[in-house]
Amino acid sequence: MERIIPAATANRKFSKLLRGVCKGQRYVITSYGVPVAKLVPADVEDRSRQSARTVLFERLYSQRPSNTRQNSRGWRRGASRPKYS
Repeated sequence: MERIIPAATANRKFSKLLRGVCKGQRYVITSYGVPVAKLVPADVEDRSRQSARTVLFERLYSQRPSNTRQNSRGWRRGASRPKYS
């Protein structure tokens, strides 16, 4: 469970918060009551991000390419565009 900590308290007790993070504790740091940051173990976010990336790439690789023809105006990405009057 995440503990909510005001920014001033987080600033004063940063070393203690880091020790808690090493033990798996998660903190939400607030500024004037508004959440502005999370202090979580690094490997938790890395695993979550890696899992999301894997799912995204599997989905992209399973899809067929979209229509690669030229658009209706006859220009292609990367080529110079014709000037229209």
